[in-house]
Amino acid sequence: MFLGESGEMYLEAILVLSQKEMPVRSLDVAKFLGVSKPSVSRAMGILKSENYINIDSQGYITLTGKGESIAKKIYEKRVVFKEFIMYLGVDEETAARDACKIEHVLSDQTFEAIKEFKEKMVDLK
Repeated sequence: MFLGESGEMYLEAILVLSQKEMPVRSLDVAKFLGVSKPSVSRAMGILKSENYINIDSQGYITLTGKGESIAKKIYEKRVVFKEFIMYLGVDEETAARDACKIEHVLSDQTFEAIKEFKEKMVDLK
């Protein structure tokens, strides 16, 4: 199954929430993303069936190795893009919003090139 932007957003949300507060529940994900509980419930069912997450008997959500790998990759993209855009002089709020959009559409190859360029630019400062 192709995960898509929506699935990536859910995995990233679970990752971020799990770093802040354990355990993660569907309600936490809904609040974090600003979506309805039924939307989260449907997404969690799909992510679970595709082995991206586990849900225990109490409803606590954890990422599988497969899900965590994808979530970390997406999160890294967001952080790098946000920092890069801010380096260009864009305010933090706009940079965060734009980074969220960019992280899902750029190829890994382009991401790596931007990451390398950003690191070179920081070294020049």
